[in-house]
Amino acid sequence: MRWLIVLLTICLCPQALGAQTAAPTAPPTAPARMAPAPMALEVPYVQFTLANGLNVILHRDTSVPVVSVNLWYHVGSAHERPGRTGLAHLFEHLMFEGSGHVEEGAFDTLLEAAGASSNGSTDLDRTNYFIDLPANALELALFLESDRMAYLLDTMSPERVNGQRDVVKNERRQSYENRPYGMASIELDRMLWPPGHPYSWPTIGSMEDLTAASYEDIVSFFKTYYTPNNASLVIAGDIDIEPTRTLVEKWFGDVPRGPLAPPPAAPPAVLTGVTRKTITDEVQLPRLYLGWLTPRMYAPGDAALDVVSSILTGGKNSRLYTRLVYEMQIAQDVTAVQQGEALGGSFLVVATAKPGHTIAEIQKVIDEELEKLRREPPEPRELQRALNQIEASFYRGMERVGGFGGKADQLNAYYDAGGDPDFYAEDLARYMSLSPTDIQAAVRRWLPPDRRVELIVEPAATK
Repeated sequence: MRWLIVLLTICLCPQALGAQTAAPTAPPTAPARMAPAPMALEVPYVQFTLANGLNVILHRDTSVPVVSVNLWYHVGSAHERPGRTGLAHLFEHLMFEGSGHVEEGAFDTLLEAAGASSNGSTDLDRTNYFIDLPANALELALFLESDRMAYLLDTMSPERVNGQRDVVKNERRQSYENRPYGMASIELDRMLWPPGHPYSWPTIGSMEDLTAASYEDIVSFFKTYYTPNNASLVIAGDIDIEPTRTLVEKWFGDVPRGPLAPPPAAPPAVLTGVTRKTITDEVQLPRLYLGWLTPRMYAPGDAALDVVSSILTGGKNSRLYTRLVYEMQIAQDVTAVQQGEALGGSFLVVATAKPGHTIAEIQKVIDEELEKLRREPPEPRELQRALNQIEASFYRGMERVGGFGGKADQLNAYYDAGGDPDFYAEDLARYMSLSPTDIQAAVRRWLPPDRRVELIVEPAATK
């Protein structure tokens, strides 16, 4: 709790002190205020490892009677190989299809009856699953998660795999082939990353690879990566630590340890010039994508480029939004993002032209603003606005235990990155210690005009 201490200045009349003559008195001053001590940015936790290698992190938060069970498997599309892409995402679907002691369809039914919600996601470097539920139903979530970790293969069959394979293919059609500008991200990754790099293919995989994967390929993938020693479990919320530890040991302690999962192999990724490409799509307006290779997550430069993205497009007062959308009105939208991942990062600027305007007009303005940042650091107020937004997002994430980005998920993310699960303060310090010249240096170092990719999506010709 923060305490605000107010010091009151008391003015005593000289006559009351028996003075012979009254000296002029200064006008009363406003009460002096001492700044409150900064709130500690921390999430206390207890961490232990089971005999089978499962890493467990417990965090107690009794503000509301809910709990989040957040399980990360340290495998993503980067752990796949060319010709067999999409397996990590396919398993995200298979994990909800029943296991040794949970009938097909019962996973969601049991959770819904308890007032719980669940979800999962697959990324380049990890796959996560979370269950948010009332605190008194914690054991149900532990049973379900442990059962699919230990006994998924008991009920998995070629028919069930083929059914989910078709679901994933349809998801790819909806998200890429049939979505406006959907194929641009796939093309952009091919341009940014060299052939064979695990970031050069989409997480959802290719249609050809999804078709080619055999049932044996899929079983082998599960046995290699879906093991307790390749996973981390966070339980956050209204829990008592020791009873929760006992429950974890009860439900996960007998799951067999698996083999040591091989790390992904990544060839060096370097841009030596400007690569340009234009593709067509069933869209009405052209869109520009500019991309650079940048530092991996938490490496020097990663935080500064996050701030650069905010200065360029973080809100209606940002540089590119002000010029392109508000003043010149030549763009429908514009966004910039630093995407730091485990094996490397990329910085993107994406802008959609307004009717009657061209990509060339938009690119000229973007290049002008980047060149300004190379020549001169941003104004202190610009930096402070970006830092305020970043700091606020930290506290918003700490307000809840569950869901994507809640405390349970973030504790797992910090652990997966190789750091202390409670890395909040250190993470925020990466940003708050930045100066305007740090931002200028990051743009000069990582966003050069002569080493980038330029992708344009043009409307397909009408028939």
